[in-house]
Amino acid sequence: MAHASVDMDAVRSEIGSYADTRTPLTEREQDYKDLIGFVPPRIAARLAVTGALDPDLLSLQEEARLRAMYPACFDTKTSQLMVFGMLLVKLLDGAVLHARAARRSGATWEEMQAVVSLAYLFGGMPVANRGAEIIAQLAESESKERADATV
Repeated sequence: MAHASVDMDAVRSEIGSYADTRTPLTEREQDYKDLIGFVPPRIAARLAVTGALDPDLLSLQEEARLRAMYPACFDTKTSQLMVFGMLLVKLLDGAVLHARAARRSGATWEEMQAVVSLAYLFGGMPVANRGAEIIAQLAESESKERADATV
């Protein structure tokens, strides 16, 4: 999966450095790396920009995200499967990231397809097509990662 990135040196030069003294940037980034495997560019930009200009708001955003994303009543896999389906039914590109997070959290291919099937009921054929495409791309990515690991 290709991910456009932001020139963080330019951001720091123009806007300023990350200024949250309570939570280091590396700690904030690690949450995303653990869940998705990397820090998505939009999230990296939010961490850098809001972290420089309004670190208190960034802290509130991250607290709300953690509380909503990890409720005590659901395990991470279930939460990620639900978010995948919510984003997929709206054809939002974040569905790709949450599909990846669901797989990294233990979701099976069957569970992934079940989410696509549910989303299809409310979003129609475009959702079914995009969901299948996301699953196929994940399968390809995982296959490549396994092949690279054995080299």
